Amino acid sequence: MAAEAFERIALGERTSIPQLGFGVWQIDNDEVPKAVGHALDVGYRLIDTAQGYDNEEGVARALREAAVDRSEIFLTSKLRTKAMGVEGAIAGVRQSLGALGVDYLDLMLIHWPTPAHDKYVETWRGLIEAREQGLVRDIGVSNFTREQLERIIGETGIVPVLNQIETHPHFQQKQMLPYLASKGIRHQAYSPLGSGEVLDDPIIGELAAARDKSPAQIILRWHLQRGSIVIPKSVTPERIEENFDIFGFTLSDAEMGRISGLDDPENGRTGSDPETFNDLY
Repeated sequence: MAAEAFERIALGERTSIPQLGFGVWQIDNDEVPKAVGHALDVGYRLIDTAQGYDNEEGVARALREAAVDRSEIFLTSKLRTKAMGVEGAIAGVRQSLGALGVDYLDLMLIHWPTPAHDKYVETWRGLIEAREQGLVRDIGVSNFTREQLERIIGETGIVPVLNQIETHPHFQQKQMLPYLASKGIRHQAYSPLGSGEVLDDPIIGELAAARDKSPAQIILRWHLQRGSIVIPKSVTPERIEENFDIFGFTLSDAEMGRISGLDDPENGRTGSDPETFNDLY
């Protein structure tokens, strides 16, 4: 277990966050306790869930059964898109607290802006209020564009501490990252392995073979060296361990450059487009 894995990076002015975490998207509620429990045993201390994943109760069970104190775990959840407006957001935070069986969340995010409904500014005001009530230590967003970030900052004066967006070697967010840095907003990468598609990239495979590492380890190391927070997920114990074992090597500038050349911003996205995703769930 690498000591460096416990290093945290500043998140706004209030707290800090582990750079490597464990995501639970698409893990069934019945499978989550075992997966999260193993992740905590391995050394992960950031657990990322969401109301829309329908597995907060499973995460709660893992937290109850863990040999790790709650104070050592950084816990993130995200609002359903139906939890809109000031009151909806506050109620949503309380719902997650109940489902997760905790007194506070380290971080709560607006999961999607759903721009057609035009309620993300008021939802942001609700998260600000939830933070002021002590329900959550800090607040951020997910899937927000530059324009949407500018709007919530401009209308409330409160800057999100983090924006969680799809990012991987085929979709590198090269324009978004410097903008986020200029605002003091941390970048967190979801689908960091491109929903598995990037694992088969021949350049990634070549770099992995040369290093005697797995493709996933090469990709996750690339994320860390870019300064991003990353949340891979798996239900396979060996993969959970492998994804954590990325602190004993460093990619060279040449290797980083080869991965940089894999970017395909027009076709690389594997998930929904935040400018057109407006589903209520």
